[in-house]
Amino acid sequence: MRLAIVLFSLGLALPVRAEDPVQVEVSPRPVVSVLVGPQSGISLSYIGTIVARTETALGFPMIGTVATRPADVGDLVAKGDVLARLDTEDLNSDLRTADAGVTVAKAQLRSATDARERAKTLAERGVGSSTRLEDAERALVSAQARLDQALASQARAADMVDLATLTAPYDGVVTATFAEPGATLTAGQAIVRLSAVGEREIVIDVSEADAALRAPGDRFTATLLASQAIIADAVLRRIDPVAEQTTRTYRLHLSLENEPAEFRLGALARVLPASGQNKDIVLPRSALLDPPAVWVVDRTTNKVSLKPVKLAGTAGEFAVVSSGLTAGQEVILKGIHSLEEGQAVGPRVSE
Repeated sequence: MRLAIVLFSLGLALPVRAEDPVQVEVSPRPVVSVLVGPQSGISLSYIGTIVARTETALGFPMIGTVATRPADVGDLVAKGDVLARLDTEDLNSDLRTADAGVTVAKAQLRSATDARERAKTLAERGVGSSTRLEDAERALVSAQARLDQALASQARAADMVDLATLTAPYDGVVTATFAEPGATLTAGQAIVRLSAVGEREIVIDVSEADAALRAPGDRFTATLLASQAIIADAVLRRIDPVAEQTTRTYRLHLSLENEPAEFRLGALARVLPASGQNKDIVLPRSALLDPPAVWVVDRTTNKVSLKPVKLAGTAGEFAVVSSGLTAGQEVILKGIHSLEEGQAVGPRVSE
């Protein structure tokens, strides 16, 4: 009887042990991370355009009709070369009128001078009155003023005739034309655009975040897009303080130092920060905890540790880390609030 009871108990126990939970080994979760380096997390390459540092849209300071425009796109011109002329028929008529006015004013001045001399002689002899002499002197002053006015009108008319001829203010190349002979221009309306043949620069349009990470004096290496073998050194000269209205981008002006001849106006160049520049590490702000710290992965153990960092500033979605990290360390970018010190993690994955 006892044996039967024992066997029955063993039979009941076997199914219970079969239903015990099975221990399943869970693999560490993969992580979205980045191997940090100078300016990791942002684009290091930009595409810019070669332009002249000095570029001017030229026009006439008065209303007129274009008579001739010798300059055309692509023409090399020297300082003083004629770029365009206005029809000067009306201007020459005004000049002739001004010349006649000067002639009349000079004749009136001579008459007033003679009248004043006669009045003075008579007054000295006691024949003429002092009142007559004073009237003659006032008439002389008035005649002199009319002559000065006529001479000023003559000079202005002559200047207008001269201004009807547009000349190059410096050596350059014509990069655009805006009006043909026969067109009527308003005062100040551009007719040609002239680019100086001297210093050239590269202009780049970048986002607000990238612009905030740059400063005048930063050095770059520029490669001609058409030929990777043509390289030039460039330095950031100026950042436009106001964003472009439509694209909301900021323009960077890079001065070319050695200026290869192949860097022609209008050509495209790829620009990268020069080696050794911009050593601060840049990370997405989403990778930072508060107070500033990041999760660093030690791949010898595949475990994470919290690393305090010091920030030099922020720009848009990025933060500049000035100390606390070294190039080559792996920093976790996603899921940073669910990690614990010493937690094991899996391999890196892309976002």
